[in-house]
Amino acid sequence: MKPYVKEYVDETQIKLDITKLKTKGVARDDIYILTHDDERTGRLAEGVDANTIGMKEMDFSSAVGNMFNSQGDELRTKLKEIGVSTVEAENYEEDLDDGKILLIVTNHDFVEEMLV
Repeated sequence: MKPYVKEYVDETQIKLDITKLKTKGVARDDIYILTHDDERTGRLAEGVDANTIGMKEMDFSSAVGNMFNSQGDELRTKLKEIGVSTVEAENYEEDLDDGKILLIVTNHDFVEEMLV
């Protein structure tokens, strides 16, 4: 199943939306945060008890390859590993370059309706 992805510019809004998703039954294991900066990603994910895209979500060759890739290549690889198409990964990576935050939800059909 293709993941649901929503872009944010505001850390407060993504935190509110993640809280809303959790209260409506979306499991923590299905909620991911991604930013252009690993430290920011980790801080945000920890603050709302969400996940980051790491070794568990990636196959071994992708994870090892990321150690030698540029930040942009690493972000695109992470997005593709979690189920985003190559074209979408390129577009999202450009948005991450601009400081946006991505909320990625896997294994849930009605996320968009929950965030209304």
